[in-house]
Amino acid sequence: MVALEIFLSRLAQQPAVLVTVCEVHGSAPREVGAWMAVFAEEVVGSIGGGQLEWQASAHAREILSEASESAPHERRYPLGPSLGQCCGGVVHLRFEQVGANDMPMLVERLAETGAPIALFGGGHVGKALIKLFADLPVEVSWIDSRDEIFPLQVPGNVRCEHSDPVQAAVAGLKPGSSILIMSFSHAEDLDILAACLMRQRAFCDLGYIGLIGSQTKWAVFQRRLMERGFGADELAAVTCPIGLPGITGKAPPVVALAVAAQLMQVLRPGARSELDANTP
Repeated sequence: MVALEIFLSRLAQQPAVLVTVCEVHGSAPREVGAWMAVFAEEVVGSIGGGQLEWQASAHAREILSEASESAPHERRYPLGPSLGQCCGGVVHLRFEQVGANDMPMLVERLAETGAPIALFGGGHVGKALIKLFADLPVEVSWIDSRDEIFPLQVPGNVRCEHSDPVQAAVAGLKPGSSILIMSFSHAEDLDILAACLMRQRAFCDLGYIGLIGSQTKWAVFQRRLMERGFGADELAAVTCPIGLPGITGKAPPVVALAVAAQLMQVLRPGARSELDANTP
């Protein structure tokens, strides 16, 4: 979303050539739909870097330098020794001149609907996560019981929500939402988690449910949740501690990186079972 916003702000001032990956055969650095916008002196977005991106940028600037407008067209790029890349596949790129009048069309075409994430907690790790999420294909509901905790400016894919009690926000989350629980209070964490498990019991429509904390915290929470009537099978849907194993350190940016990496791994189709298999 950030790249699209930058692209459109530049496009309002000067024309560009939109370069889009329209077909891929074999191994390639980016998937179909990846794009970059080439301006006279700037590139926004990426189709994978390296010689492929360099040659595509050069061709796009040739188009910009022509006196007359060029019709949209495609070019084939084998990713072998001749291109100085060893991917071995073939990429087809579409080149299209665009200007300020094309902005509505580009918003509709390029805007991504990201995976829904609910982040409960506006503390240090939460703020670090928001910075990482700004450039990822996600749509974040950032929820806290303290309205004053949110910064004045947040990325375009983040929506701030004040909820008191905080667990009341669980009922309104989008189906399929992944949940990250890291409020300022263990009591709030417990209430949020219980609300998530109740929703799972009723609708089974939430994705990843992650709780920040230690093994000791999770042992205490499991006992208290069982006292509230939740069974072992229901508690098995919770990941605690959260964060990709192998990324160590307790500084908020490091913890946020581990959490975001694990979440991106889980958001892959079929990855939930892989996580379950690797969680002790």
